Amino acid sequence: MRARQPLPRQWLMTDPRMGEALWEALERLPRGAGVVFRHYQLPPQERAALFARVRRIARRRRLVLVVAGAALRGADGQHGGRAAVGTHGLTTRPVHHRRDMVAARRARVDAVFASPVFATRSHPGAPALGRVRFGLLIRGADVPVIALGGMDARRARSLAHFRIHGWAAIDAWAQ
Repeated sequence: MRARQPLPRQWLMTDPRMGEALWEALERLPRGAGVVFRHYQLPPQERAALFARVRRIARRRRLVLVVAGAALRGADGQHGGRAAVGTHGLTTRPVHHRRDMVAARRARVDAVFASPVFATRSHPGAPALGRVRFGLLIRGADVPVIALGGMDARRARSLAHFRIHGWAAIDAWAQ
């Protein structure tokens, strides 16, 4: 992450089901927000081309852009995988269980994305943590926590007492 940019509080998780709504979502994000670029299913050349297009918008809008999966040139950091101490740029990891949180802390990542807090269209039928299990998962976290899964601004405010750093979504930005 560029030194002059703080860790974003609002994030967009890119998703293939967004289709053309991705471009509107990127424009809807507030300046300084973050984007986790995923699109794992694309062949490498197509993925790189899509990333380059997203990166141009991110630079223009001063968005922090991290990449999940295989690294792509020009990202501000890495999400998931083995990204840890010594990795160039911002490092974040998904956290679904307490053991994920322990591993993230050991890796000294910059932030964790704890999910799914609520039911989400991204993973239909998957059990959500709910408020209580979410609170237990992040209890004592000494790393910034980004809430993910069925999130929007209203739900993020309802989690304020957990002292989350921020929230991430797909649908909240695509609507």
